[in-house]
Amino acid sequence: MSWTDERVELLKKMWGEGQSASQIAKELGGVTRNAVIGKVHRLGLSNRTAPGAAAAGKAEPKPDPKPKPAAAAPSPAPAPEPKTESAKPPPVPARNKIIPAGQPLPPQPSANEISPEALAKVNEVEKKAKKLSLMELTERTCKWPVGDPATEDFWFCGLPVKAGKPYCEAHVGVAFQPLSARRDRRR
Repeated sequence: MSWTDERVELLKKMWGEGQSASQIAKELGGVTRNAVIGKVHRLGLSNRTAPGAAAAGKAEPKPDPKPKPAAAAPSPAPAPEPKTESAKPPPVPARNKIIPAGQPLPPQPSANEISPEALAKVNEVEKKAKKLSLMELTERTCKWPVGDPATEDFWFCGLPVKAGKPYCEAHVGVAFQPLSARRDRRR
């Protein structure tokens, strides 16, 4: 099926009258509703507001100036301004922001919060680690990643896991930190 000039004119006429894409496709025959929608978009006809007469679509630019003064009247009222301010979402903490690909990660605050004892224990454990690949991991091996996944030096701990956890005892001590004193005070 090709879009002849006659078919395009019929499409424009029916679209302007408020006919649905399904109705137009049925009238034209040999085209689907989606084909009609695609042609409407390519022709730039997709800005109709509601089904009805074509005259209603032509008369719309005239009513537009009327809502503008109506919209201007409520804006000077002081009550809506605080509502719009309170409707703003709270700022996203830096640690939850999405970093675009290829950008360096910001310094991670979690390293400062880990106790020196836990870090020392992790360093000792990583010297004894089995250094497993992803394919070697099982439900009984520690899944703590070590290194940069983009390099060949990347590996997983592989030591026996603590019951009910995905990591060995040393890595559980780092991964599952107790609530800080500040968080405890809020409760």
